[in-house]
Amino acid sequence: MNDLISLAINAQGGLDQWRQFYTISAHLVVGGALWEMKGHGGVIEQVDVKVNLLEQKTSHIPNQQWHTAYTPHRIAIEAGAGDIIEELYNPRASYQGHTWKTQWSNLQLAYFTGYATWNYLNTPFQFARPGFEFDEVEPWEENNELWRRLIVRWPKDIHTHSTEQTIYIDKDGFIRRLDYRVEVAGNNLCAHYLSNYKNISGITIATKRVVYSIGENNKPLLDDPVIVSIDFSDTKFE
Repeated sequence: MNDLISLAINAQGGLDQWRQFYTISAHLVVGGALWEMKGHGGVIEQVDVKVNLLEQKTSHIPNQQWHTAYTPHRIAIEAGAGDIIEELYNPRASYQGHTWKTQWSNLQLAYFTGYATWNYLNTPFQFARPGFEFDEVEPWEENNELWRRLIVRWPKDIHTHSTEQTIYIDKDGFIRRLDYRVEVAGNNLCAHYLSNYKNISGITIATKRVVYSIGENNKPLLDDPVIVSIDFSDTKFE
């Protein structure tokens, strides 16, 4: 395994501890300009989520009336009893021709939040799976800190924002920033910051995430509206 990935995995609790669990659930407070731009302002401002740690499955649960059911090749919105309200197979193909400001259908919103949350809560532990490729590049200085940088290439079977992403890791092994292009939204380049790490059942996770667009010299556009913000609470491993 790549030494920087090993550092990150061990900093967040280690694989042995991670493999004690099958799911992670949390309450999310979600903000940012993305949702209104995509035609879904306020839909997931307060939402519970449950993520499978073994398979690519995510469910967002905004209320008792309906929830989402994400897998890479099928997205559905289901009633509380499991009855299908809407579903779509091969959902990623539905974004063909989308730009940054193209609005999303309900199912496209559900697919985006499904794969994104699965990746957020499985990183860095998912990098121990086969198929990932890593290349360390020159370090990056930000906030008077020096972060090591790793280009990570995702295997085709794991859906994510973009196949190639750059991860910034501090001296203690914690991921502080993640850069990617949002392929399902016109390939807009984003800088995703992680903070407020907390130890929960022996696993240390970031409980706050904020996403900005990237401007010149690889710097986030801090004066622009925040694209997405997510605060995690009531997190539980089972």
